[in-house]
Amino acid sequence: MAVTDQTPVATSATAGNVGRCTGCNICVKECGFLQRAGTPKELASGEAEYDPFQCTLCGLCTAVCPVGIDPAAFFLERRREVRQAKGADDPRHAPLIAYERRGTSRAFTFYGLPESCSAIFFPGCALPGSRPGVVWKVYEELRRTLPELGIVLDCCLKPSHSLGRKEHFDTSFKEITDYLLEKGIKKVLVACPNCHRIFSEYGGHFKVETVYEVLAGIPGAIPDSGSPCVVIHDPCVSRGMKSMQDAVRQLVAHRGLHVEEMKHARQRTQCCGRGGGVNFVLPNALEDAAASRAAEAAGRAMVTYCAACAETYRGKTTTMHALDLWLSPELAKAGRSKVSRAPFTYLNRLALKRRFRNRGHFAVMRERGGKEVAIETTKRVKAATMVLVIAAAALLFRLAGGNQVCDPATLKQMLQGHEILAPVIFILLYGITPVLFLPGLPMAIAAGLLFGPLWGVIYAITGATLGASASFLVARYLARDWVAARLSGEMWQNLDRKVAEQGWKIVAVTRLVPLFPFNLLNYAFGLTRIPYWHYVTASFLFMLPACIAFIVFSSSLPQLLKGKASPALFAGAALIAAVMLLPAWYRKRARP
Repeated sequence: MAVTDQTPVATSATAGNVGRCTGCNICVKECGFLQRAGTPKELASGEAEYDPFQCTLCGLCTAVCPVGIDPAAFFLERRREVRQAKGADDPRHAPLIAYERRGTSRAFTFYGLPESCSAIFFPGCALPGSRPGVVWKVYEELRRTLPELGIVLDCCLKPSHSLGRKEHFDTSFKEITDYLLEKGIKKVLVACPNCHRIFSEYGGHFKVETVYEVLAGIPGAIPDSGSPCVVIHDPCVSRGMKSMQDAVRQLVAHRGLHVEEMKHARQRTQCCGRGGGVNFVLPNALEDAAASRAAEAAGRAMVTYCAACAETYRGKTTTMHALDLWLSPELAKAGRSKVSRAPFTYLNRLALKRRFRNRGHFAVMRERGGKEVAIETTKRVKAATMVLVIAAAALLFRLAGGNQVCDPATLKQMLQGHEILAPVIFILLYGITPVLFLPGLPMAIAAGLLFGPLWGVIYAITGATLGASASFLVARYLARDWVAARLSGEMWQNLDRKVAEQGWKIVAVTRLVPLFPFNLLNYAFGLTRIPYWHYVTASFLFMLPACIAFIVFSSSLPQLLKGKASPALFAGAALIAAVMLLPAWYRKRARP
């Protein structure tokens, strides 16, 4: 959309003092947009037609101007006026506007504030989607020095700001700041340079810092002459943010890398081609910008601290996000950092929101536009709901003859005629038994009788692992407070302490040596900090010996009833004896 008679020349042509432009062409030499459109003075005077939405608003023209004018401010004002004249958003920007709309919806937003909270971590939109694990780890690290740190998953409205949607930006961003001010928030920690700019310029009541400044203060390796060399791509929105730029370089150095500066760095950095949504207007913007930066990198790996920039340069040159490098240096250096892309980014954001919601240390929680909910109310409702669901399921299962299902003879009769589905039905039934506190031993015996020693072991261990995992997940995410209230004795507290010290080894011991009730144990592990996959793997491996023992023995029972003692009978009996002797051996070994 060129500026024509139908879209009047700006009435505020003095924005950015562009009328003082001398036409020296220094900015034109640095900017592809100005090379196509003309000097700022020509554009402000209306001497040339141009589309202000082709400007990235990156500010490089402002940085190199010898007389101190700010063409970027002028082009932003022109965007606002063009949009106002048209009375609608440019349809080319529909995908970007839709992205922002989702990011500010109740589905994706979350405000979690602990008691006495005065500071929040605001990771922005892109990082929670592309790197949810990084966001979680950064939050945990920040809480070492700020235990009462809150978390806000929301969008800073930078897209609307850049697209000239001033009214929407003002209203929507004010909703964020008003709530935070009401809650006594004084400091905002950001990871995204765009969020830093927005909060710095429009959230005047807050002290804005970056996570890079905090993380850079943690000592690390010191690069030497033999250290690998990298270059830093400073996002264009970070232009002039020297403290952020210095912190990123220090963080990179602490990961044992030597930083070399490119020609366009810091104050003179170039845009990645996404600035101001230009990539929705100029199809080749990303390719051209990536090629330019790759040429300047000259084969050296590139570190950036903007998720959008990192995505632009992916595949063009080796690129690392500074937070990937902080979290897992070796994976980042090898180009193997875990980075998600759409549509999985949306699933990640929902999962991260759920993870924070279930964290349990927030005094209040809310979603954008929603009512504030006290955490205690949420806990009670969740616990009561889960108790009712589990109790109702157990009751219905028993009324439907679930107790009889655990009997091997009944189970065998039920599965007759379902040879193909029988293993699936058996595994699902076995998986239900520990969740509903039904005995698992009859199911193990039935596995040997129904399927023989080999397949019986395979189906039984699959079902047992499925059931143990389901109980674990219920305790960790759905009914944590209810389970914790019932497992508050000294024995369970010792279990939690030992898991914190030894991790999966405690799972191994308790599976091999049945000192704890199996069904309760599954729920108890859900309350500990052991990673889910460590728990599942250890449970599978160390439930296997007892599973093999009972199933091998039970598979020999039909032969025994016929008066024949098969090798499986003796092998199974020996294995059961060994399993039964394990508790005595363990107690003797553990005795001081």
